[in-house]
Amino acid sequence: MSSFQTSDMSNLFIKRDAKRMRESSYDRTGGNDDRMYIKPGDTASFADIKAMGVITHIWITLANEGFVQEKDNLRKVVLRMYWDNELEPSVEAPIGDFFGMGHATTRNYVSAPLQMSPEDGKSFNCWFPMPFSERALLTITNECDTTLIFYFYVDYEIVPKLPENCLRFHARWNRENPTGGKPLDSFATHRDFCFGGENKDGSGNYVIMEAEGAGHYVGANINIHNLCESAHWDWPGEGDDMIYIDGEPWPPRLHGTGTEDYVNMAWCPQQEYSAPYHGLILGGKNNWKGKITYYRYHIQDPIQFEKSIKVTFEHGHNNNRSDDISTTAYWYQTEPHKPFEQIAPVEKRLPIDEEKLIWNEHKEN
Repeated sequence: MSSFQTSDMSNLFIKRDAKRMRESSYDRTGGNDDRMYIKPGDTASFADIKAMGVITHIWITLANEGFVQEKDNLRKVVLRMYWDNELEPSVEAPIGDFFGMGHATTRNYVSAPLQMSPEDGKSFNCWFPMPFSERALLTITNECDTTLIFYFYVDYEIVPKLPENCLRFHARWNRENPTGGKPLDSFATHRDFCFGGENKDGSGNYVIMEAEGAGHYVGANINIHNLCESAHWDWPGEGDDMIYIDGEPWPPRLHGTGTEDYVNMAWCPQQEYSAPYHGLILGGKNNWKGKITYYRYHIQDPIQFEKSIKVTFEHGHNNNRSDDISTTAYWYQTEPHKPFEQIAPVEKRLPIDEEKLIWNEHKEN
């Protein structure tokens, strides 16, 4: 018996020993009510596959009662995935963040593993392969104030055998609001705020993800809401990435030079750009105020670990800045995994209204 093989343009002509399957929200009566309705507070299973196989594609779109978008609904709806009868989820994230963009908003963008497609990025797609040997359970929890209208496809293959050393897919959302920076008035000059101090242990860094076991980290989306009150040069991405593998001390062997460098861009970018493995979906406003979203996916260069991994970056040089940062990390690892901390309650997940911030447009000019 052959085992699962990922499909690409180079092997489409090779016979595959698999059976293509799908779970979807089609109307079982034969009508056109092709959706699930999930009441406020309810959790619904939208795929429960009892077999050996690999999920190869997920498509989702959603709205609320009356086919409108309830404010911040993409942070109020939580996606979870469980593999092989595990009790703890291997995937747990607000649905918008899982599909590559935070801030409870959408934009059309294209990457290799994740995409938001027209209209206005409200069509969500995921191509991360997700293997399972006995069962795959996917659930959605509606913490909106109104009923959720939920459309989906879950495309998968049933296979006779999985490859040896087959890892399981994981994803986890995190947020610090605000990050533990330092007051502006504690610096002699604004330049000191931007570039001063020395970080020689990485102890205060923002943590994208931590895991125990063996596997490889395959990337993250990074969302920054600039909360600085200064009208001076206000670039929030001066923080170095530091990735600690198997308990190594500082400096880790994967130590970078800045947030925009980690996401493969340069010179404080604002131009929106999407490529297969890196991009800038949202560039912020004048002087980098407002909301920013980057992504970096390690598809060609996964970061392997044998015992543990901790993926971090500074929030501003030397962790001087106090911004609202949220991330979703993606990785594969052995099971069982270390259980996630409970996801933040819905009120702690909502984005900040920009109108409520102290800084305003005239301060930026």
